[in-house]
Amino acid sequence: MMMTMKVSAKKAPTPRHAFAEGKPKLLDQVRLALRARHYSRKTEEAYVTWIRRFIFFHGKRHPLEMGEPEVNAFLTHLAVKEHVSSSTQNQALSALLFLYRHVLGRALGDLGEVIRARRPHRLPVVLTREEVKAVLAQLHGDKRLMASLMYGAGLRLMECLRLRVQDIDFSRNEILVRDGKGAKDRVTMLPESLKKPLEEHLRKVKAIHEKDLADGWGRVPLPDALDRKYPNASREWRWQWVFPQEHRWVNPKTGEQGRHHVDESIVQKAFKQAVEQVGLTKRATCHTLRHSFATHLIESGYDIRTVQELLGHKDVRTTMIYTHVLNRGGKGVQSPVDTL
Repeated sequence: MMMTMKVSAKKAPTPRHAFAEGKPKLLDQVRLALRARHYSRKTEEAYVTWIRRFIFFHGKRHPLEMGEPEVNAFLTHLAVKEHVSSSTQNQALSALLFLYRHVLGRALGDLGEVIRARRPHRLPVVLTREEVKAVLAQLHGDKRLMASLMYGAGLRLMECLRLRVQDIDFSRNEILVRDGKGAKDRVTMLPESLKKPLEEHLRKVKAIHEKDLADGWGRVPLPDALDRKYPNASREWRWQWVFPQEHRWVNPKTGEQGRHHVDESIVQKAFKQAVEQVGLTKRATCHTLRHSFATHLIESGYDIRTVQELLGHKDVRTTMIYTHVLNRGGKGVQSPVDTL
């Protein structure tokens, strides 16, 4: 009888992943680890989604019970069965590497022969100057101003939407892009033609902010822990969004009201409609304006290192892709038929 009890005890050891009482769930631990390292909220949601899919793919087994073979099988499934792109497969791998390294405290070893999704070498979609002008003409109000800034300063969509009043320097004709891709700051130009419309726009935004303050609100979220260091800074004009949302957001828990910046989907939808109204067959998005900005600067003869700095690229080879489109076609070579 005693021998039987000993054997059964060995068959049912305490699971390695058993959590102490009160310890956060696994996905909550992932979120905390990501926020502690200042990952963006979009990256957080993407990583949590991939980790959840990994767990469900293997029948809800805990990741500590799995390792390299299971990760390999999941990544291969994504490439072979779901036909995901190489960038999507790499994002899934990054999420799992983060899980094992920073949450579970275990580094993954050799993943073996993972079947990789083929990485296509695609060229960016670029609009001509005439096409940019036609699309902008279909936009109105702040949406036209945002699109003009993306094209005129080479801004990504979220970089444009996250601009604060103090990031615009009218005297130096500069825009400070804070915490851009790769957590880098950079300075780009403020187009001369947009100064007057932007000043008029900010006068309207300031009137809205003053109305919010009079109603007892007017606070915006601040980066990092600045709101604790400077409790009143979130009410100051310089910290307000350049493009605030139309209606105040209400926190259902506290009842507090405030304005976030314009949601990116609103701008994306407006831009898509403008492209359709013009009748373009190109698959143009808001990011196409940034591609067009870089290409048109290179067409105008600007040094590629200058363009690299304005775009915030870490490697000049990333910027080199914009040399593919010149007025005379691929590689900038004149076709022999044009000489006949």
